[in-house]
Amino acid sequence: MTSAASPSPFPDSSLLDLAPVIPVVVLEDAADAVPLARALVAGGLPAIEVTLRTAAAPEAIRAIASEVPEAVVGAGTVLTPEQAGSAVAAGARFLVSPGWTDRLLDAMRATGVPCLPGVSTTSEVVALLERGVTEMKFFPAEAAGGTAYLKSLASPLPQARFCPTGGIDEARAAGYLALPNVGCVGGTWMLPGEALAAKDFSRVQRLAEGAAALHG
Repeated sequence: MTSAASPSPFPDSSLLDLAPVIPVVVLEDAADAVPLARALVAGGLPAIEVTLRTAAAPEAIRAIASEVPEAVVGAGTVLTPEQAGSAVAAGARFLVSPGWTDRLLDAMRATGVPCLPGVSTTSEVVALLERGVTEMKFFPAEAAGGTAYLKSLASPLPQARFCPTGGIDEARAAGYLALPNVGCVGGTWMLPGEALAAKDFSRVQRLAEGAAALHG
């Protein structure tokens, strides 16, 4: 999330504090968006990141924002200023990028919704702190050093908080959530491909319930 310069739709809490896990959703069919979002919310995971990796993503975001008001839907894999603006216009309430540039960060912050720019190095974290950003995505988490790397950042950079994403499954999640500088993690394990293919949203809900119960 950005500094106070960007108004937040979460007046009582940070995006990172809504739930221990933010599901990272890749949808090929926008018709699945609403039942999937309802299953995740019912399972205790209200913050839902719909990645902009498919053509169905904008319509999926729009449908969730319109029909599942209890969900906090966001857009992930934001790579351009144009994507940031169009995602928020579709109803995204937060933005997530795998990395950042000054131009992309300025555009995301200009939308007025919280954003989690992606980092994988100490220098990138320090650069964001200089820009007033204290909450960010750590990506790709496992490949970039995992819990050991984030633990090493906690002492010199205590003001930075992270949502690690990338290679995190249910077994690894608790280790990340135990770190003082981790607010939540991003993951896909509650969205198994076979369940989505079968439109088995009751299974998604059960897996979401397990993820919502995680703690460090």
